Amino acid sequence: MQNYETLNITCSDHYLLSGRFYAAQATQQTFPILICPATGITQQFYHHFASWLAEQGYAVLVFDFRGIGKSLHEPLKQSKASIVQWGQLDIPAAVDALLDKTQATQVILLGHSAGGQLLGINPNFKKVAKVVAIAGSTGHVKDLKGRTKLLAPVMFKLIFPIARYTLGYGPTQAIGMGENLPKDVAREWAQFCSKPGYVMNAIGNTVQEDFHHQIRCAITSIWASDDEIATQANVKGLLNLYPNAQTEHIELKPQAYGHKSIGHMAMFKRSHQNLWPEIAAQLQA
Repeated sequence: MQNYETLNITCSDHYLLSGRFYAAQATQQTFPILICPATGITQQFYHHFASWLAEQGYAVLVFDFRGIGKSLHEPLKQSKASIVQWGQLDIPAAVDALLDKTQATQVILLGHSAGGQLLGINPNFKKVAKVVAIAGSTGHVKDLKGRTKLLAPVMFKLIFPIARYTLGYGPTQAIGMGENLPKDVAREWAQFCSKPGYVMNAIGNTVQEDFHHQIRCAITSIWASDDEIATQANVKGLLNLYPNAQTEHIELKPQAYGHKSIGHMAMFKRSHQNLWPEIAAQLQA
């Protein structure tokens, strides 16, 4: 039985996003949860986690960023979506849709990877009570680890630039990194991760308003010790972008929870649901 309501979310530029709203199944918590996906990851990936949060009393909204999943409305190579648009247009629209649905005053933004890295360019940041960033980091290539440290430069400097002109999109699906990406998403991902500061690299270029210094809400990054992208250095790099916020980072070690690995993605999988109370504890903190 379907336990969510399908929503169409209208952005300020009239772009339509596809979302799912999960009503609270217990005494409703004070703030609803907005789940913002990782790069190239669809709303379906978070279904079981969102359902569990609803059972804990949270109203939850998860959505597909423009150009991804059910928020892609044209052939991928024609998509003009960008990461900057995700932060400036998509997340604000999703925040407002969730507030309208619940009549709450603020939301908790639960972001996965890129979904937790864009608050500083979000014009309605004051509607966010706190941020819990799962695997939230700058993703700076210098501080990556393992196989990803070897793969990222090849993807960013070779595969993406060639594919932009031959395919018209970023071919991430073939290497197991989510949905294929609109070409400008792929380009910005490479740009933002090639230098320290992630989206700060767009300030003064495609982004004119920078809110990082104005943000004072609590921001917690939860990361796994075996994550090759959200390494300790990259997690700290993200939190340092918010000098006036209350920041904290929490490291989870796979062995402590009976897992061989957690990495960048597994925290939301049912196989790792014994980690979910750790996330919930930060939502309630």
